Amino acid sequence: MLSSGALRAHLLAARLAGPVATSREESLRSYRLFSARDPRVTLGLDPEWGWGERDLLRLMADKCGVSEDPAYRFGPDVIDPELTLSALDAFAARLGEAAGRRAPVLLGTGHPHRLLGFYAALADALSAAGCLVLTPAQGRCVDITTRFGVRTYNLDYVRGVALVREPGVEGAGCETGAHTHSPLPIRVALEGVVDGGWPLPELVVGDHGWVCGAGQLGIEAIGLADTDDPALFVGEAEGRVSVAVPLDDGVRSDYYRPLTRYVLNRACLSQ
Repeated sequence: MLSSGALRAHLLAARLAGPVATSREESLRSYRLFSARDPRVTLGLDPEWGWGERDLLRLMADKCGVSEDPAYRFGPDVIDPELTLSALDAFAARLGEAAGRRAPVLLGTGHPHRLLGFYAALADALSAAGCLVLTPAQGRCVDITTRFGVRTYNLDYVRGVALVREPGVEGAGCETGAHTHSPLPIRVALEGVVDGGWPLPELVVGDHGWVCGAGQLGIEAIGLADTDDPALFVGEAEGRVSVAVPLDDGVRSDYYRPLTRYVLNRACLSQ
């Protein structure tokens, strides 16, 4: 079993925590846009409270460990590994609870190139524990506004994990997909749940709009978030996201494997 100390060392060595690749400039820009309710960073969340830039900076210092000093504006951002470990424990506890009651679950990612393997391992373990891993609305179109205009994607599933891919991409089912922050894919998936007569998910696991979009609709949601993703932490503060795990969400995919082992062990889902 991977110990907390060993995982802490890995988090720092892989730059999943500690000084991370996400820059302070990127984070502050996201806080500024979030305070203006820009949908590119609210990720489907409709905040109940007024969140100014200073409020967000204090929140992210508390939840992630970033510097609370507004004068620090350039350089790498920082994630406290102890906060990551604590959140991973809470994340694992939620997975274990869902597995214990064999709850229907939905997993989705806007970071398929980096995080698909992490979520797929969770999907496999939850399925083995008797959970229904939902895969509704496969192939359905999702129109997402990007900086290039409105683009149409198709909802797809790889090893039980939802993602979107561009139409006509060769090899549907292969481990590729588009990066997206949009909450529209989770909405399309939930429409598919209703249309297909499936049970609604009791837990959504993922990132970006998958988590915030589900939480906004009152579905329990847990996920991973970087220092420039304040929406998940706001959702957690307001009670609509159960757990937001602070870590760099853009490192090499194999660097997340120790996190997978740690979470599955903590959730008593190791096979």
